[in-house]
Amino acid sequence: MFDSISNFIGSGTGVNSRQLIADLLAASREPKEAVLRSREQANSLKISALASASSSLDTFATALSDLLDGRAFAGNLVSSNPSLATVNFIDGARPQGLPATLEITQLASSRRLASGVVADGNVSLGAGTMTINTGSGNFNVTLVNGADSLNDLAKAINESGSGVSASIVTDASGARLVLEGEEGAGNNFTVTGDFADYNYPAGGGGMNLISDAADALVKIDGIDLRFGSNSIENAIAGVAINLNAAAPGTQITISGDQPTKTISALVGEFVDAYNQLRTALNGATAPGGEDGSAGPLSGDSGVREMVRALSQIGATALVDNGPYRALSDIGVKTNRDGTLSIDKDRLDKVLAANPEAVSNMLDPLTADSNNPGIAGVLQSIRDRLQGDDGALEASQNRLEQIKENLLEARNKLDEDSAQYETQLRRTFANMDRQLAVLQATQSYLTQQIAVWNGDND
Repeated sequence: MFDSISNFIGSGTGVNSRQLIADLLAASREPKEAVLRSREQANSLKISALASASSSLDTFATALSDLLDGRAFAGNLVSSNPSLATVNFIDGARPQGLPATLEITQLASSRRLASGVVADGNVSLGAGTMTINTGSGNFNVTLVNGADSLNDLAKAINESGSGVSASIVTDASGARLVLEGEEGAGNNFTVTGDFADYNYPAGGGGMNLISDAADALVKIDGIDLRFGSNSIENAIAGVAINLNAAAPGTQITISGDQPTKTISALVGEFVDAYNQLRTALNGATAPGGEDGSAGPLSGDSGVREMVRALSQIGATALVDNGPYRALSDIGVKTNRDGTLSIDKDRLDKVLAANPEAVSNMLDPLTADSNNPGIAGVLQSIRDRLQGDDGALEASQNRLEQIKENLLEARNKLDEDSAQYETQLRRTFANMDRQLAVLQATQSYLTQQIAVWNGDND
């Protein structure tokens, strides 16, 4: 019996307390650590997958909105002679009636008057009043002594609100006051009063007519038209024309070049992008089973709502009137897995019959809640899901809360492990003391037995 006790204790106390404590700690912590680590990894994967799904939806909606700006199928406007006329789109309008011909017979001009010459702009004119007479009324410009120079007169005219602008032109001969009205025959003006004839000591001579006000005269597709400005809008529907020079007899062609996107190509690109998003969602939400593991977002309510909303996009009304109102009307079909496909024969048929109606359905000129177009519908889905009360936002908040709970659980595990280690150290310290006592007792008994047996000669 005593031999077996001796073998157990060995030298000293004979117990490797440090290793025993480490082994007991590991046996207690590692199963809990493994469960916690697995839950943390799964939740982290869900957070990453959810962020990716939400970001993909946002990118898709934004890219489609940027592409469709009300003129996705119009191409670029082109003037055959930009030196005579340049052309631009009108916001919110799609050009119609192109190509068209333009002939500029006369530019719109403004009435311009110039005064006689004085020494410089600081020459005093004396106190007095000039009256500018326009189609909008009479505007009095008054100078007082001490602020009565040619420069003061020009400043007062510019501040009068008459629509007539004043400037000082200076050359080697001296300074002149130049008055200019707005373009168009309806914007003629006259000046009367104290300074109309410039009967001031250093000069005199009155105002000289440089040019008179006139309308722009043009022909569009052979039709004579008159405009009060050289900037013309909607003479050709949806087109803004800037007249640069008159050239009677010269024909300018205004047209649209090859559109950067055709309707058919845009539908194809939309379907391809949608299918990439939907296929990724299908994988992320896969339920799992014998043939494979579940996707990271399997069962997630936010992504489930996202999938449901996207599944309805093919049948959602994009406009409230017209022969085609939904993607399904032009041949876009929903497959069993939620992806989309195109019935090319159907799409070609509707494009041949009424391309303008298809274009307006996909990209309304004036988008609103009743006529959102494809970009508006996708934006609505995104905003609803990502809003403060949206399903994706709720899922994100739930996963973040789980992340916080797991962090608290890990902190609790660390605290429990530290307490258990303290307890083990205390227990083994007591055990070491007891073993030391036992060892001393064994040594004493061994000596006594030797005496009893007569071994201590």
